[in-house]
Amino acid sequence: MGDSDGVLDVRMPRLSESMSEGTIVRWLHASGAAVERGDELAEIETDKATVSFEADAGGVLEILAEEGATLPVGAVIARVGGSPAADAGPPVAAGPVADPPPAASTAAPSAPASPVSVDPPAAATAPARRANRVPTSPLARRRAKELGVDLAGVRGTGPGGRIVRADIEAAAAATAAPASALNGSAPAGGSVPDLRGRVTLVELSRARRLTADRMAESAATVPSFPLTAEVDMTRALELRSGIADLGDVTAVPTVTDLVVAASGRALWEHPRVNASYREGTVAMFERVNIGVAVDTPEALLVPTVTDADRRSLTSIAVRTRELAELARSGRIGPADLEGATFTVSNLGMFGVTVFEAVINPPQAAILAVGALRRLPREIDGEVQVRPVLTLTLTSDHRVLDGAESARFLRRLVELLERPLALLLDHPTTSEERA
Repeated sequence: MGDSDGVLDVRMPRLSESMSEGTIVRWLHASGAAVERGDELAEIETDKATVSFEADAGGVLEILAEEGATLPVGAVIARVGGSPAADAGPPVAAGPVADPPPAASTAAPSAPASPVSVDPPAAATAPARRANRVPTSPLARRRAKELGVDLAGVRGTGPGGRIVRADIEAAAAATAAPASALNGSAPAGGSVPDLRGRVTLVELSRARRLTADRMAESAATVPSFPLTAEVDMTRALELRSGIADLGDVTAVPTVTDLVVAASGRALWEHPRVNASYREGTVAMFERVNIGVAVDTPEALLVPTVTDADRRSLTSIAVRTRELAELARSGRIGPADLEGATFTVSNLGMFGVTVFEAVINPPQAAILAVGALRRLPREIDGEVQVRPVLTLTLTSDHRVLDGAESARFLRRLVELLERPLALLLDHPTTSEERA
């Protein structure tokens, strides 16, 4: 916040390492409302998640940027200063404030109007509206405002009846279809006529746009290669059953947990995989932090299990459950999405047996996990049916060559096929490894 004549500028905060701009999802106070230092002012959608940020000082809030506006880090989005007594009169200025952010438009004639989104919210009605609000994701609220959808008439299909963006778009399409049929005009809400039939243009969320940009960057700039190996998961599943028999369901590892735990140990033993390419050099990281891809209603998120090499299998199981719950409920913060040095992506629950994941820059590798299959294998001269897991490691050839990646993958297979070591916290330190 910058100070000018007792009035502080509220600027778009940097809420994650990679954040360059943010979208104002929702103001938590009306313009003209009195706020105190530490009060949450707004929900901001970053490149990682949607989070709230707090006021650095108390005073009267003057909102300069509308909900839905996307602005660069450091841009002035509001001002705080004065006191309610000093600012007696209309809580919202009738005219525009000098130099408003260019991305925040005050008129949107092309968007369908709704009783909720046309009039600026009055300070007196804000508490009542918040008390009666239907559980709604931030992206869904923004999309409802864009399409003129009344949230009160939308049935949520997300966890716990939460309204997600798909619900908003379905409600908008259901409203637009009868009107289009009556007047014969092209469908509203971003749809255009096409010889292929109705085409609906769906706006990507910031998280999905960032994912698309990063994957395109990876495909264009990273010379990657895949290696695939199979794992006999007999002992790993027996270990899992033994842990389940102890009765603590929160500590029972999933297949993903087993893979994350084994990956942590293998990365500690093969530090070059736990690295990144930087302008002709290889940056090797001291900590082993593994990102675990989680499918959510809004986007694919990758929470980070920090120090995965030092955690026991049961500790990893507890932590991944916590992170997945935070991600799917929309409560995860940027800190839980930062700092990964390696990523594990599991599509086995969808029946996918083998796939090649795209490296998430700047990491040097990513592991794709397929479905468990019961396949015949020769064991001590006999054919037996065994649970088999397929792992595909995709590596950055600027950091790793084929032999280095193969040695890492072989060690990963060994740890999963002999998994008792995963129950123990890692006893060694990074200094001893060096």
